[in-house]
Amino acid sequence: MTCPRVEIDLTKVEHNARQLVTRLSDRGIDVTGVTKATLGCPEVARAMIAGGVTRLGDSRIDNLETLRDAGIHIPLTLLRSPTPAQAERAVACANISQVSEYEVVEALSVAAGRRTITHGLVLMVELGDLREGVMPEDVLYLARCITLTPHLTLAGLGSNLACRAGVVPSSDNMGELTALATMIEKELGLHLPIISGGNSANLAWAMMAPAGRVNDLRLGESILLGCDPLSRMPLTGLYSDAFTLVVPVIESLDKPTSPRGTTGEAAFGVPTPMHERGTVIQTIAAIGRQDVDPDGLIPPQDVTVLAASSDHLVLETQRRMTPGTEIRFGLNYSALLRVMTSPFVTKQT
Repeated sequence: MTCPRVEIDLTKVEHNARQLVTRLSDRGIDVTGVTKATLGCPEVARAMIAGGVTRLGDSRIDNLETLRDAGIHIPLTLLRSPTPAQAERAVACANISQVSEYEVVEALSVAAGRRTITHGLVLMVELGDLREGVMPEDVLYLARCITLTPHLTLAGLGSNLACRAGVVPSSDNMGELTALATMIEKELGLHLPIISGGNSANLAWAMMAPAGRVNDLRLGESILLGCDPLSRMPLTGLYSDAFTLVVPVIESLDKPTSPRGTTGEAAFGVPTPMHERGTVIQTIAAIGRQDVDPDGLIPPQDVTVLAASSDHLVLETQRRMTPGTEIRFGLNYSALLRVMTSPFVTKQT
């Protein structure tokens, strides 16, 4: 088999999607399945759909185009605001775009007009995490502007938490989103069909607190890896091993644990301090930082990750390994994101 490779268990992805769709439907919340960590992989998208997801989202237009080209026709949401120059591609492949700047709104209006379609917009609101979104005091103004702009419809209101600053979704910030949605509907005399509360980090809140007006969550990590992003702990009843990275050994030799000679900066900055522990079996696997986040690898019990350069993963193993021997790693979200993006790692479903 080709190696390195990521083995994807689509049955487990489907199971995770179905579990989360069922649990959240009891709370009045729909699931937008997020494919960005898999580079818009159509097979993964179909597994999510088989699990009950009725809408998909991705932050990259290229990934949404991949899904459309693969014959996936359910509604798609562009999760990162396009630039004005990307407006034509955005309206061609997505049903809805998340936005926070009026210049982007205008560009999407022109692009939608050329296609004689109506494009949906979810207006993003800043609720404390300091990533995207207009400030709450400016929401009504921009919402009104959108409703007055041709070829567009205000499909909803959205927020994002726990991505930049780690702000935890709570009854307070989700309550604020609910209040803003209700205020906009009253002031503008319309109905907002989508109130998108956030991402997989919202799950703990969603399962414990009243949802208010929130009726959509954008779930990627929880479906793909079966864990809660706030704690990285496995979610009960979900699989955390739907993705496995398999890497071949290219060297396995007895070596000292401390370097010899004067040291300076290494390829990726200051090297990790190495303490003298005598001689160990140092094994090198054929992958590196260009392909994976080494800090996000979950090695087998008898393997320790020591370091990584651009193309070499340095391990300590309990026994010598013959070149070509395959080592299997679990992945966290950061590692998954990078290996699925690398053209040097084969994806096997």
